[in-house]
Amino acid sequence: MTRLGDLERAVMDVLWDMVPGTSDGVTVREVADALAGRELAYTTVMTVLDRLAGKGMVQREREGRAWRYRAAASREAHIAQLMLDALDLGGSRDAALVRFARSVTGTEAEVLRAALSTEAGLTGSGPVEREATLTDRVEDPQAGRPALADEATDR
Repeated sequence: MTRLGDLERAVMDVLWDMVPGTSDGVTVREVADALAGRELAYTTVMTVLDRLAGKGMVQREREGRAWRYRAAASREAHIAQLMLDALDLGGSRDAALVRFARSVTGTEAEVLRAALSTEAGLTGSGPVEREATLTDRVEDPQAGRPALADEATDR
């Protein structure tokens, strides 16, 4: 997955931050208006969106004479792919994962533990119950820092 430049990231932020219910996408003009503080030309925004479409980051659909754009994947999916790409850079994936686990906060470790348990089918019986479990753990200010790194090396 390609890393985004500053302007590409700003455009993607506009698409990722779209109000739910506008899943039909936005026009170049709407993106340019959202980036008004940057004083960008309409054609610059159009070029960035076209390049992002070429990279597979955005999907576009013709509406009359204009195109409507929307993110091809969520911000979270993009970040997760960047993390996976970083793991593939070389060396030991296990060592990188252990190092990462040692660097997260206690709350972040709890979120990871809950997500891994959910993936393994160990918590809850339905998606709503699983989501509530993740939310409860994220908001727990008393969560201590679990020894995820030690557990990871034992496997």
